[in-house]
Amino acid sequence: MDRRTTAYYRVTFVALLAALLTLGLAPVSAPAQGATPAAEPAPGAVLLATTTSTMDSGLLDDLLPIFTQETGRSIKPIAVGSGAALELGKRGEADVLLVHSPEAEERFMTEGYGVERRLVMYNDFVIVGPADDPANLARATDSIDAMTRIAESASAFISRGDDSGTNALELKLWRQAGIEPGGRWYTEAGTGMADTLQIANERRAYTIADRGTYLALRDRLDLPILFEKDP
Repeated sequence: MDRRTTAYYRVTFVALLAALLTLGLAPVSAPAQGATPAAEPAPGAVLLATTTSTMDSGLLDDLLPIFTQETGRSIKPIAVGSGAALELGKRGEADVLLVHSPEAEERFMTEGYGVERRLVMYNDFVIVGPADDPANLARATDSIDAMTRIAESASAFISRGDDSGTNALELKLWRQAGIEPGGRWYTEAGTGMADTLQIANERRAYTIADRGTYLALRDRLDLPILFEKDP
C-alpha cells in the first residue's frame, strides 16, 4: 500500500466516523430490546463491528490511534465476518459497521436497521493457489471460468464458510458457474481470511482472498495470485 493510498484511507475513515459521531448518526441501529453488548467497552468507546479481512490487513492498527487522537474517542473493534457484523448491528450490539457485502448491506438498510450507509474505500478479490496451478487458472477467461476449472479438475479449494462477504462472493460465483461445490476437493474452513489463507497454504489449495489481507500475509505464504482483475 503506497503512502497516497494510506493517506486516503486515513482521511476518509477518520472523517467518516467523526461525522457519524458529531452528527449523531451512530449507532447504525437502535439497540434491540434486552440486547447485551458484545463486549464491555471503555467509557465513551465506540463499538466497531468490522470484518476479519479489515482487521487482518493491519489497516485498523494504523487508523484507530489516529482516530482517537483526532476525536478524543476510542474504538473497540469486533472482528467477525460481514454477516455476523450485520447481525450485531441488527441487535444493537455495535455502533458502526465496516463491512464489505454490498447486497447484504442494502438489505440491512432497506429493513430499517441502519441510519446511513457510505462507501469509504475499495478492496478487490483474487484467486490464489499453488504455484504449479493444477487447474490451469492461467488460461481462465473470467472468474466463472476460473471457478469451473477448479471444480472440473477437482483441485483442492478452501472456502471460508463463515457467512462473510468473501464467502458470499464465492458462493455467488459457484451459482453463476452452475456448480454445487462439495466432495473431497472442497473444504469449508469456517474461519477468517488470515486463517483460511494459512490452511490453503498448508494444503496447497486454491482460495478466494481479498487483496488487502493477501498483501499483508504474502511473505508467509507460498500462494501466488493466479487470477485477478475481473470486474
